Amino acid sequence: MQERGRSALLFVPPLVVIVILGGWWITLTVIALTVLAGIEVFRLLKAAGFPALPWLGLAIAVAIVIDAAVPTILAGSGAILAAIGILLAAAGAFTRTDPRDGLNAWMGTVFGALYVGLLAFVVRLGAGAPPVPASAPFAALGSERTWVVILILSVWAYDTGAYLVGRAYGPRLGALIGRERFLEHISPSKTYAGLIGGLVATTIVVLIGLWAAGQPVLYGLVLGPIVGLAAQCGDLAESMLKRAAGAKNSSDLIPGHGGVLDRLDSFLLAGPVMTLFVLTFLR
Repeated sequence: MQERGRSALLFVPPLVVIVILGGWWITLTVIALTVLAGIEVFRLLKAAGFPALPWLGLAIAVAIVIDAAVPTILAGSGAILAAIGILLAAAGAFTRTDPRDGLNAWMGTVFGALYVGLLAFVVRLGAGAPPVPASAPFAALGSERTWVVILILSVWAYDTGAYLVGRAYGPRLGALIGRERFLEHISPSKTYAGLIGGLVATTIVVLIGLWAAGQPVLYGLVLGPIVGLAAQCGDLAESMLKRAAGAKNSSDLIPGHGGVLDRLDSFLLAGPVMTLFVLTFLR
């Protein structure tokens, strides 16, 4: 825990500075994180039996992130980029002499690129989010930084709430409902108590965030739980990938935390969920 705390103190201040600067600083940071997480993803895929085309996959993922920063240039550009990526990955897979290796490379490249490319929704949320009223507490941050901050705090709230409540009340709640843990074949540490604690913590943070952004607070009763569930699914998805690869962490880059993917897995699915909700109901 001390090592995790030291790592957090090292990385949180730069993150705060980047969010405050906003604009292309956020985009460039997401691009860098996409590359680092993508390298880890393709290593895990290779260990799991999917020897992909990593540099092509990384290029596709970065292109998707850049496109998210300027969503008004071409309608449907994200889908077009995904289609181009699928075609390029197929062409690259044709070079494999064994058709089975080629199919695995094709599937692995497309999956890895689109999976880590989901970080683009962090940028898309900031680029397309509704304006913050001048009377709102977060008005000084502007719309981009406000919504990125709400997303970050919401995911952190889920992780913190799930960890603290799971450790404190896991056995007691498990005895009450008859089973303490769930999906043990993917992640043995997940408990129902942690799930409930995470959802409650996320909902509270989202409610406060919507109030600070000058939005209808009651939306948080829906947005909070679904963002929390998406964050949990993101964690489970990475756990499944690591188990398939026989790895404990995505890498050892961050002492006490594992790899970049280990820190971003929840954002990969929570980002799209929050973006879709905000752009659909709060515009």
